[in-house]
Amino acid sequence: MQPHPAISVVLSTCPPDHAERLASLLVERRLAACVNILAQVRSVYRWEGRIEREDECLLVIKLPSEAVDRLVAELVDAHPYDVPEVIALPVSGGNPSYLRWVCGETAGGA
Repeated sequence: MQPHPAISVVLSTCPPDHAERLASLLVERRLAACVNILAQVRSVYRWEGRIEREDECLLVIKLPSEAVDRLVAELVDAHPYDVPEVIALPVSGGNPSYLRWVCGETAGGA
C-alpha cells in the first residue's frame, strides 16, 4: 500500500457574512484545496469574563499539512475576530486520490 500525502483539516468559525469571503480567499490563494461552509453553528463561549452566544459558520478547510502554518497566518490576518478559532487536525487516512488532489490544488502541489 502506497503511503498517502500528509493532509490536515483546519476548523475555523466566523460570522456568517464573512464565510464566503474567507473561503474564497483561501482557495484563490491556493492555501486550501477545498473549504466547506457549514452554514449555522451556535457557539457558546467565555470571552472577557462573560458567557457569549453567537450564530456562526464553521469553515472546514483541507490542505497539505506542510501548509498549515502559512494558512493559519493568512487566515488570522484576514479574519474579523481579534482571536479567531483556527484548529488544525491531522488526517490519518482516506481516499488516496482525494488526498493527492488536495496536494495538487494547493500552492505546495502546483
